[in-house]
Amino acid sequence: MQLFYNPDIKATDATFIFDSHESKHIIKVLRKKTGDQLWITNGNGYLFEAKIIGDNIKKCEVELLSSKKTHLKSYWLHLAVAPTKMNDRFEWFLEKATEIGVDEITPIICDRSERKVLKMERMQRVLESAMKQSLQTYLPKLNNPISYSDFLEKPAAELQFIAHCEDTERHELKRRVAADKDITILIGPEGDFSPDEIKNAMKKGYSPVAMGKTRLRTETAAIVACTIIATINNG
Repeated sequence: MQLFYNPDIKATDATFIFDSHESKHIIKVLRKKTGDQLWITNGNGYLFEAKIIGDNIKKCEVELLSSKKTHLKSYWLHLAVAPTKMNDRFEWFLEKATEIGVDEITPIICDRSERKVLKMERMQRVLESAMKQSLQTYLPKLNNPISYSDFLEKPAAELQFIAHCEDTERHELKRRVAADKDITILIGPEGDFSPDEIKNAMKKGYSPVAMGKTRLRTETAAIVACTIIATINNG
């Protein structure tokens, strides 16, 4: 099944017209024609079965035959991750986290961050592509970059963790996570969180954790965290 994405489709719609860019992709690139079936999501949990009723290259029109709402998971995973120096590594993280199952992502700018400017539109497209490829109907929420100190002032989740590499007391994440809980995990930059950042997070109720016995890159640590949470909730 090939999944298409458009955030403007609603369950109450009887028909829908794609914009010129998407219409060209459907009709010219994919060679779809009148009568062909499409599967579409709006990223808010709905899966629509549709049939092309107008194969105009600039205005592809579909009739919505059915819709099904997927229920939200029993937990919410929010990853607050420092952007990596290389854009492609952060985009790889976005793609894989979406496939595994993340709900919200916030880029955090830390004391040792080497990258502070992000191409948000490009990253949004990475999430959309990964959602479609993995046949999911919920698009992860991507927040604008925020300073680390400002992020710590946000409302607390049920479970809060900070992953760091300092030689201090930490527990394995897999031994501190419980199923069906809202979780926030802080992942630092390549140079790790500063000692002050770790202390400030702990003052806000974040528990220090490790992902294993080896030192991981930022994007790898984020993927490992995502996998651990998914495994515990879906195992």
